[in-house]
Amino acid sequence: MTEIQKDKPWLIRTYAGHSTAAASNALYRGNLAKGQTGLSVAFDLPTQTGYDSDHVLSRGEVGKVGVPVAHLGDMRTLFDQIPLEQMNTSMTINATAPWLLALYIAVAEEQGADISKLQGTVQNDIIKEYLSRGTYICPPKPSLKLITDVAAYCYRNVPKWNPMNVCSYHLQEAGATPEQELAFALATGQAVLDGLREQVPEEDFPKLVGRISFFVNAGIRFVTEMCKMRAFVDLWDEICENRYGVNDPRYRRFRYGVQVNSLGLTEQQPENNVYRILIEMLAVTLSKKARARAVQLPAWNEALGLPRPWDQQWSMRMQQILAYETDLLEYGDLFDGNPVVDAKVEELKAGARAELDNLESMGGAISAIEYMKSRLVESNAARINRIEGGETTVVGVNKFTTTEPSPLTSGDNGILVIDPAVEQDQIARLQAWRAERDDTKVAQALAALREAAQTGQNIMEPSIAAAKAGVTTGEWAEEMRKVYGTYRGPTGVSGAPSNQTENLDEIRAAVDAVSDSLGRRLKFLVGKPGLDGHSNGAEQIAVRARDCGMDISYEGIRLTPEEIVNAAIAENAHVIGLSILSGSHLPLVEEVIERMKSADLGHIPLIVGGIIPEEDARNLENMGVSKVYTPKDFELNTIMMDIVALVDPKPIAA
Repeated sequence: MTEIQKDKPWLIRTYAGHSTAAASNALYRGNLAKGQTGLSVAFDLPTQTGYDSDHVLSRGEVGKVGVPVAHLGDMRTLFDQIPLEQMNTSMTINATAPWLLALYIAVAEEQGADISKLQGTVQNDIIKEYLSRGTYICPPKPSLKLITDVAAYCYRNVPKWNPMNVCSYHLQEAGATPEQELAFALATGQAVLDGLREQVPEEDFPKLVGRISFFVNAGIRFVTEMCKMRAFVDLWDEICENRYGVNDPRYRRFRYGVQVNSLGLTEQQPENNVYRILIEMLAVTLSKKARARAVQLPAWNEALGLPRPWDQQWSMRMQQILAYETDLLEYGDLFDGNPVVDAKVEELKAGARAELDNLESMGGAISAIEYMKSRLVESNAARINRIEGGETTVVGVNKFTTTEPSPLTSGDNGILVIDPAVEQDQIARLQAWRAERDDTKVAQALAALREAAQTGQNIMEPSIAAAKAGVTTGEWAEEMRKVYGTYRGPTGVSGAPSNQTENLDEIRAAVDAVSDSLGRRLKFLVGKPGLDGHSNGAEQIAVRARDCGMDISYEGIRLTPEEIVNAAIAENAHVIGLSILSGSHLPLVEEVIERMKSADLGHIPLIVGGIIPEEDARNLENMGVSKVYTPKDFELNTIMMDIVALVDPKPIAA
């Protein structure tokens, strides 16, 4: 009998990083010892958005959703005892991608590495940040220029590195349909490659095309998601050949990594999330011709809070069992010639091509950002309506809700809690770093960085020099802001009330009644304090409140508590709603409440939504928060009636 030749497994990763560089380094080395084969670095929000840990906007955010990296010393600690020349490292970083890659290269050179041998990826997809994640800094066009700078530099100096990872993951998290996810991601890839064509010799352009990779989302609808990946492969091959004239199949290959869907993870019966994660992983591993090159899985308890090392280990073991215990890697493509699969793939491709043509008619992805944002908000609203109406079943949420207490969430509630002292410790190390560096060298490095940005030079070389001189993340980003300006993305919630929502007559009557008693339309101010860019929840609350007849004020992400309170004064708000999904709710809400009291607004009801553990919810209520909502509170109409009752506590007649 002929011996079966097994395929190599995909890169096995866990998306990890928290509190400090030292703690994250210990986590990485522990995961590598357990069989992880690549690193996937999560950075905290100040690092992602270009602020130092002691900036006013960083308060409460340091070390919460990832590791803080403010300078070369932090990056050095993060990869201590990890030989970068031998590692494959993915860094989920976008607006500050040139800077974090510069720090990584500087550390690799300190280790004695040949940087031409470095392997890994920077996400470096700023377009999806405008649409979904919100960690942008500069306007779209200069941001695109920074993306192409990284790609051009890597092409010449770090040829094994993926300089740009088109990320459709957050598009699905923001509500994208499969066709929208395909089209918006492919349009982003086109925008980047269009910007790169003039930066390399024509004969070398195919090689650069071959370094563009993708990072996708696999949801719970297994057949659709598996077919979506096959459609991605076909469409990217078409684009590379027809739009860019790439004839070598090696450079047209659709290379992607995946994290399966976190949006569908439930706070209710969270143990069921294990099955969801496994089914979603199958969609990107069973189909050999569209198999992921790297897989990272969320933990079962991410709807509750930060996962512990044991939770991450459980997700990693899921990958290892599939890769090493089953015979999956011993066979060819299981779906070739399947008529059901072929028909679904063609359907998805047709829908994506139509949307791509539409985007092209608008001038491409950069010009169509506001359109794409509004489409995502609409699609997400439709998704929520289907769950609320029972059209889409979510086990444990709107069906089969009877449950036994879970032993997995007993005791410490099954999540990792970041010590509040971490922030002050990080600030102290940052201040010590600034005190010990050579200020003259820093000033010279910043001047060279500014000149490069102003004159259109590639930003990478001066960024690496700045990293070695001791420049901080906030200082690097501030130079970009000075030259290119700052940006506030579209919210996607403006316009006339939607016709998608049903059964709103009772709520609209209640809003009308309380507005009449107030003498003007009920004013609801929605705010996102801090650096959390996950705006989906805030957008859907604002859209539903608008559709119910409330007067909505929502200016998007990244506001200080001071700005929110000032807006409440200017807008004469009746209710304030805060959305915080980064885990920074306690310090940020506390400051908002203090400022409200100082401004004599203590009588205005304050509601808060986010991934908030029960103990934190009680603390918020003790501070004076009127209502706390978490992912289990999916019925938006109930929240709307709560708002009406808070403004006018008299019973509203049905």
